[in-house]
Amino acid sequence: MRQLKVKHTVFACYVGYMTQAIINNFAPLLFLTFHSDYSISLTLIGAMITVNFGVQLLVDLLASKFVDKIGYRPCMVAAHLFAGGGLLLLAFLPDLLPVPAIGLFAASAVYAVGGGLIEVLVSPIVEACPSENKKSAMSLLHSFYCWGQVGVVVLSTLFFATAGIGNWRILACVWAVVPLCNAVYFLFVPLFRSVEEGQSMSVGKIFKTPIFWFFVVLMLCAGSCENAVSQWASAFAESGLQVSKTLGDLLGPCLFAICMGTARVLFAKFGGKFRLKPALMLAAAGCAGGYALCAFAPPSAAWLGLLGCGIVGFSVSIMWPGTFSFAAGSLPKGGTALFALLALAGDVGCMAGPSSVGALSDLFGGSLQIGIAFGLFFPVLMFFTVALYREKRGNREDHKDA
Repeated sequence: MRQLKVKHTVFACYVGYMTQAIINNFAPLLFLTFHSDYSISLTLIGAMITVNFGVQLLVDLLASKFVDKIGYRPCMVAAHLFAGGGLLLLAFLPDLLPVPAIGLFAASAVYAVGGGLIEVLVSPIVEACPSENKKSAMSLLHSFYCWGQVGVVVLSTLFFATAGIGNWRILACVWAVVPLCNAVYFLFVPLFRSVEEGQSMSVGKIFKTPIFWFFVVLMLCAGSCENAVSQWASAFAESGLQVSKTLGDLLGPCLFAICMGTARVLFAKFGGKFRLKPALMLAAAGCAGGYALCAFAPPSAAWLGLLGCGIVGFSVSIMWPGTFSFAAGSLPKGGTALFALLALAGDVGCMAGPSSVGALSDLFGGSLQIGIAFGLFFPVLMFFTVALYREKRGNREDHKDA
């Protein structure tokens, strides 16, 4: 009976990560529609991404202080209500306000609060669930973000093709049903804690622990490695293969997400046979190879660049969940604060990676390949950081997942 209850908890967390995929990937599909319908500049519309991730960063930071005091259940329910409410506001607020851009930004900020809380909470909740292999459970959990991303892009594209892009408000309301139903689900599923109340490390103590900063570097690299390619995958497919926007979305972001999700499922199934340190080093090496293909594939063989996108997606799959599991094993009393701070570092990487690719591409005449070539820095840094782990620590790894 207990195992059945645990399955409900884990399933609710799966839907939580799918919710985060919805709020991160639905609005970008409508950027050109916002531009034409509301006469808003693309620069201003693109700032919605900054608002989304910026608010999530702020929530990550604040969550390390308040989640343990309020409790997991009310925070998780509130997270999904914010996510669903933000999607509903996206459908109606721009048309109700005299300045549509304010409506778009407000909706983004509201659902970003939900996304930030979900990101902070689902990992420690699953980590605390009774299971034999924590790293496999974490990898499978994070795969649902990938499947959510694929579902949002494919189903939204099919909806626009059949019902028309002008009916996007209906689809926003449909997507809002997912988090609103999951909010109700979280009222009833059992929740566990990996650290007893009052026994978790404080933020100050975590900051003073040297090994924490090792994991911060890994999370910065993980976020950068993943998003420096995924955020530019559609544009890369369009420019390299000369295909339409719709086909570019399917060939770029969807291929990336499918490869990443598949690898996470495989690691969840077979990852118990691997230790995290060599697995992360192998992932970093594969990621560097994928970046090299994207950056240096000749124009006559553009498909090699697309293959590189898939390799990056497959390789980065374990970086984020693997680092979470690694950190949880090394700092077992880190609690929610540890996951919140690591999520904050990962989100900084999510912003830094794509931004640096775009800035360097502009600097070199709009060459996306040059920008992606710079992205090689992140997997290389991760490889050598993990490789030096034992040397810096000066002792053997004392938990079995390391």
